[in-house]
Amino acid sequence: MQDFGGAKLILFIGERIVVLRRDERPDIPWPGRLDLPGGGREGNETSEACVLRETFEEIGLVLNTRDLVWRDQFERGVFFAAHLPTEAEADIEFGSEGQGWSLMDPLGYAQHPEAIPHFASMVRRYLGQRFG
Repeated sequence: MQDFGGAKLILFIGERIVVLRRDERPDIPWPGRLDLPGGGREGNETSEACVLRETFEEIGLVLNTRDLVWRDQFERGVFFAAHLPTEAEADIEFGSEGQGWSLMDPLGYAQHPEAIPHFASMVRRYLGQRFG
């Protein structure tokens, strides 16, 4: 069994990534900050199952494990990356958590003062490994 608390996804739609604005609730970590799709593990699900379920719940996109092109560990979580064509933007249906979503330049997210710092770091790490 994998030991992790949750999973996150750097989801490219064309050249940009999906970014979510977290709720402003004081009982959640990083309220109001810029987040990425993903979340906490349920039961004994794998990290892949977790990130795919959370992505569907948050933005309505159905991905499968073949779409996950990169994986890395962070703290007690797992990070993935996936690339979809620009047309996939039309299929996004925002869920019930958070204030909204947008597409951002990945470097813009990685340098944004409202990005969750350790997620921004993972975006920089992926970009460095993928695009050198």
